[in-house]
Amino acid sequence: MTTATSDVRYPWFKRQDVDGFFALFQNNAANFIIVAVTLLGFGYPPEIVFGRVIPGAAVAVLAGNLYYAWMAARLARREQRTDVTALAYGISTPVMFVFLFGVSLPALELTGDPETAWRVATAAALLAGVVEAAFALIGRWVKHHLPRAAMLGALAGVALTFIAGELLFTVFDAPIVGLVALAIVLVAFVGKVALPFRIPASLVAILIGTALAYAIGVADTGEAAEGLDRVGWWPAVPTVAGFDGLTLLFGAAATLLAVVLPITLYNAVETMNNVEAMEAAGDRYDVRECQAVDGAGTVIGALFGSMFPTTVYIASVGSKWMGAGRGYSILNGAVYLLAALSGLIAAMAAIIPLAAVGPILVFVGISMIATAYQTTEVRHHAAVAIAMLPYFANWVMTQFDGEAPEVLADVSEGIVPLGQGALFTAMLLGAITVFVIDVRFYRAAVVALVGAGLSFVGVIHAPELGLNASPDYSIAYVLVAALLAGCGAARLGERKVGEPVPDPIVEQTVSADDEPPPDRGGHGG
Repeated sequence: MTTATSDVRYPWFKRQDVDGFFALFQNNAANFIIVAVTLLGFGYPPEIVFGRVIPGAAVAVLAGNLYYAWMAARLARREQRTDVTALAYGISTPVMFVFLFGVSLPALELTGDPETAWRVATAAALLAGVVEAAFALIGRWVKHHLPRAAMLGALAGVALTFIAGELLFTVFDAPIVGLVALAIVLVAFVGKVALPFRIPASLVAILIGTALAYAIGVADTGEAAEGLDRVGWWPAVPTVAGFDGLTLLFGAAATLLAVVLPITLYNAVETMNNVEAMEAAGDRYDVRECQAVDGAGTVIGALFGSMFPTTVYIASVGSKWMGAGRGYSILNGAVYLLAALSGLIAAMAAIIPLAAVGPILVFVGISMIATAYQTTEVRHHAAVAIAMLPYFANWVMTQFDGEAPEVLADVSEGIVPLGQGALFTAMLLGAITVFVIDVRFYRAAVVALVGAGLSFVGVIHAPELGLNASPDYSIAYVLVAALLAGCGAARLGERKVGEPVPDPIVEQTVSADDEPPPDRGGHGG
């Protein structure tokens, strides 16, 4: 909806914000439930987990969501629109797992003391926030030069595997609960059918799914009672532990920097991709400002005891599809802070079954995949598709490589290297494909050389950073670059840069009544 006056009335809250709130809140809650359970399993005491880490993260989530709600209002005023959706904000799931198993656990093993390990991990989060904010200086340049299909294809890969795919498994794990809740979500969000009394579909799906779970015995009342025991007052208290931990981080625990720095770069790129996805969906935000905000939010969280970086969520596009505004973002930050400080996060995790909330995140995932295709040119769809594949390898790798590496090796020895550094590999393959489709072979060659450099230092196709970390892949990318440069030299005079490229997909899908497509002389390979 567009308003003609200069003082557009952008609502603080609307009905669709309820749906957006439940999608975002469950995403944040699920992440921090995983954080709490995992840290307790590592050996961190409840006083650190519930008294520092969770409240600190909640402060960061509140700060970021409030800022992004303000950004949405500013965008609404500038563009005279009332349909602007605020960016969703929280902890990135892939980054969360890396900080759990690549920082928090090793820090505890190195120090042997949960208190000291927490200080080191908090220092790592503090450093990650500063680095991500600094990345904002070049974020706009990277966004301008990286093809949209490459960025959105990488995100679609995350959506297909870690969001829609993995949560769909939980739906079919408890079909009476999950499929009914999924049907409600599909009818309301995909079919655009208003539910009776205009009740938010997310709330209906959760309530009906939860009721069914307890009725058929899928949910355990004993676990719900245990979760209620965690309810109490856990205040967020400012701390300088992160500064204390920097000495250890750059000293005895310096090996953790090999994890912190690459994953921070990943987080900054993920923010860039998610902002790009929102622009494709209709709301254009400044990527540089968003990266600075994400970095600042991470620093704020660390100053209150959080051990994890924050980012713009991929779920932003799902909220856009739901028609949410800024109210869902404000409500999420406020309610999440209250839930964290009161211990309700653990209680909710025990009471509400995953099969009841999973369908909401399945919708978020499929909306991301759909957006990737709908907002890129048809001729670039092949680039979107190939950019999705590395995350399939990454998902398989994370499920089996730790406990059953021989199973992966029997399937293919290429699964693990393809999954290592999946975000960067996805964007490299997507960008190369876009430039090949557009017959910009020199640009494709440059991207291949970037792949050679990333392989050489171990950012992709290697288990850890190091010089000459994956020589076979470095050599392969150099050879690919030479091949592409040769193609550029051979075709240099065939078409001016920027001249429209015939669309092979459109040409190949003409109906039987049309003339057959002309011979393109082997351009499509």
